[in-house]
Amino acid sequence: MPVSETRGALFQSGNLRIKICGITNPEDAGMAARAGADAIGINLFPGSKRFVEIADVCDWLREVPVTRVAVVVNASADLLARVQEAGVFDAVQFHGDETPELCATCALPWLRAVRVSGQEALDAAMGYATSDLLLDAHSAAGYGGTGAMLDLDLAAEFVRAHRDRRVLIAGGLRPETVAAAVRVVRPHGVDVASGVESEGNPRRKDPARVRAFIDQARGA
Repeated sequence: MPVSETRGALFQSGNLRIKICGITNPEDAGMAARAGADAIGINLFPGSKRFVEIADVCDWLREVPVTRVAVVVNASADLLARVQEAGVFDAVQFHGDETPELCATCALPWLRAVRVSGQEALDAAMGYATSDLLLDAHSAAGYGGTGAMLDLDLAAEFVRAHRDRRVLIAGGLRPETVAAAVRVVRPHGVDVASGVESEGNPRRKDPARVRAFIDQARGA
């Protein structure tokens, strides 16, 4: 299934790309799209506070006019098949311990998330057959969405050394920090989950924080 021009915006060159991750409901999806997000992430990992079932999102997700990314962690072949068959996802984000061989079997466009614990993790990322990488903070608390801060200096060095890759950054980004992070790293895009959530509710986004995040990121 090809990615349309609109829904493939995350993978296009040009202006900074913005992905709002951990979307669980149609209201937040529509709000993020209207605010100017290029993509939303739908978390299909049962261990996440933002987990949703594919069957529960299909009806409304197909109407969202941005790149729709299925976020998976150590996904089975069955889950990957269901993601493709659902017909509502434009791309897959591998956020676990998937091997390069497994990722390469994905029939949809995909990006590899790297939990950056140090230079070794970044070196290993170069073994994946994709131009699209998401550098996230490493945390023992989970596979992303923890609020832990990415090492921006290390990320910046990686971006400068690998201009042939489209690098997104995540990890500790908030409306208050994203502009500085963009100036330091100069990434292809930014990704946020916990930094724009409603206080005390990881399953809902705060519209004011989403708009502020996008405005600050674009302004940088």
